[in-house]
Amino acid sequence: MKKIILLVLFIPLVCIAQNPKIKDFKITILSTMLSDTHIGEWGFSAIIEADGKRILFDTGSREKTVLQNARELKINLENIDNVFLSHNHKDHTGGLKTLRENYPTSFSNAHIGEGIFYPRPNSRGSNHYFLNNKNDLESLGINFKNHINPSQLMPGLWTTGQIPRKYDERNWSELGKMIDSNGNIVEDIIPEDQSLFFDTENGIVLISGCGHAGLVNTLDYVKKILPNRPIYKIIGGFHLLNLNEEKLEWTAKKMKESGVEYFVGAHCTGLNSTYSIRNFMNLSSKNALVGSVGTYITKKGIFPGYMQ
Repeated sequence: MKKIILLVLFIPLVCIAQNPKIKDFKITILSTMLSDTHIGEWGFSAIIEADGKRILFDTGSREKTVLQNARELKINLENIDNVFLSHNHKDHTGGLKTLRENYPTSFSNAHIGEGIFYPRPNSRGSNHYFLNNKNDLESLGINFKNHINPSQLMPGLWTTGQIPRKYDERNWSELGKMIDSNGNIVEDIIPEDQSLFFDTENGIVLISGCGHAGLVNTLDYVKKILPNRPIYKIIGGFHLLNLNEEKLEWTAKKMKESGVEYFVGAHCTGLNSTYSIRNFMNLSSKNALVGSVGTYITKKGIFPGYMQ
């Protein structure tokens, strides 16, 4: 028994010790609600390039949004083995089938969180969009790789896996139901919600789809996975759009405590919420802004395009 306990305690240390820092990166938004000359929609997707490795984060809502935006931005989606899906909602998974059909050398590995295929009963039945399309996606040669715990998808690039809900950040519809692994009909808390992150010499970079597990819960968990490192850049959807000023101020305080210096709020973050967070954190418009299609971040900063 002592040997088992020691082994369990040692495993996280091994993972941390083998975590290489990313030296160069670029994260470009391919789907979100704001755009200038490209297609905007209620959805999210981003292409992550890190030390020569590439992974697509979510696939937008409409079938061809990411496909067309990537072409217009001259971003080549060929030979990208991995796609990361933050959760089951169609505004994050709707483009996967079309992308695979147009790029048969890409997206053979789809990284998902435990619970993404749980049935969601409603007036139209038990299946949701992603579950309805599971067989078609598999027939196209997509292999689903299930994650519960934190793990490296490729050297230096991590998924959080399922995120503990330490704080009461209930940013999902409380009306939704799902059938869990035991066959029980329970509240749909979107248990599969996961985020992607990597470490750099300046700190951790975090990418979120909707952050249904809660932005602060996500930050707290990442700090446990890679302790003693600031989380200095975050980008994506964080579902802050319905928060009151008191909650936004609390969220901003926790972000500041985590070391956040750059904040790109896209998709469901909310325009006013993003500006409130910026004010509460005393960040400049160059360090905290609403993300649009084509906005990208690198180790040098945020590059917003025309939509600033």
